[in-house]
Amino acid sequence: MDKQSGNPSRNAFTTRDVWKVYGEGATEVQALRGVDIDIPAGELVVLLGPSGSGKSTLLNILGGLDRASRGDVLFQGQNLAAMTDAQLTRYRRDHVGFVFQFYNLMPGLTAQENIELVTEIASDPMPPAHALDLVGLGDRGDSFPSQLSGGEQQRVAIARAVAKQPNVLFCDEPTGALDSNTGRAVLRVLKEVNEQLGATVLIVTHAAATADMADRVIHFADGRIRDIQRNPDKRDPSEIEW
Repeated sequence: MDKQSGNPSRNAFTTRDVWKVYGEGATEVQALRGVDIDIPAGELVVLLGPSGSGKSTLLNILGGLDRASRGDVLFQGQNLAAMTDAQLTRYRRDHVGFVFQFYNLMPGLTAQENIELVTEIASDPMPPAHALDLVGLGDRGDSFPSQLSGGEQQRVAIARAVAKQPNVLFCDEPTGALDSNTGRAVLRVLKEVNEQLGATVLIVTHAAATADMADRVIHFADGRIRDIQRNPDKRDPSEIEW
C-alpha cells in the first residue's frame, strides 16, 4: 500500500456487501447488513445516524480495529478482510489515525510527550511541535492534560493522531463531550487537517448539524446505508449551530 495514493480520484475505501454479525441464534445482532460504499480519497465525510445504526461498527472495520463477518473492505484497492492480524497492525500504524470522544491522553505525560508516543513508532512522522502548531496549541507542549480544557485535550488527541501523517483520520463522536463553542473549534481543526494534509477524514456523529461541513454525508439506519448526499455548499464550522 502506498503511503500516499498520489491520485485524488482514487477511492480511499470501497466496501461490497459488508455484514457484521454478533452472537448467534436468538441472541444474534446484525450490526451491518450488506453495506456498499465508495469513499473518495481526500474527502471529509460524515457518517450520520442514531446510536446503534451501524456507523461506529463500520468505522471500526474500515480502521482495522474489527473485522467484517463477510464482504470485501478495500483500502486503496487492497482487501483488509484478507489481511492477517500483523498486516492489519501495520495498516493501522502506517496509514490510520484515530480520534475518539474521550481523549485517552496519558495523564502523567505532557501534551508533547503524548504525541511522541505515536511519532516514535510511525514510519514518517511530523515533529510533535509541528503537530501542536497545526491544532493551535504550539505554546502548550509542556502542559499536562489536567492543565488543559476539554477542547484543548481533544486538540492534543487530534495532534497525536495526525502526527504520524496518516492517509485517513477516523473520528468517533469527536465533539460528543464538548460544548458547542468548543465543538466548533475542534471541527475547524479537523477541516484544516483535511485541507492542509490531504487526509481523508471520516467523522461519526449523531449531531446532524455537523453534516453541513462535509463533502459527503452517509446516513445510517438499522445497519444499512439509508442515503448518501453530496454537499456542494459546505459551511464553515464556525457557522454550524448545535
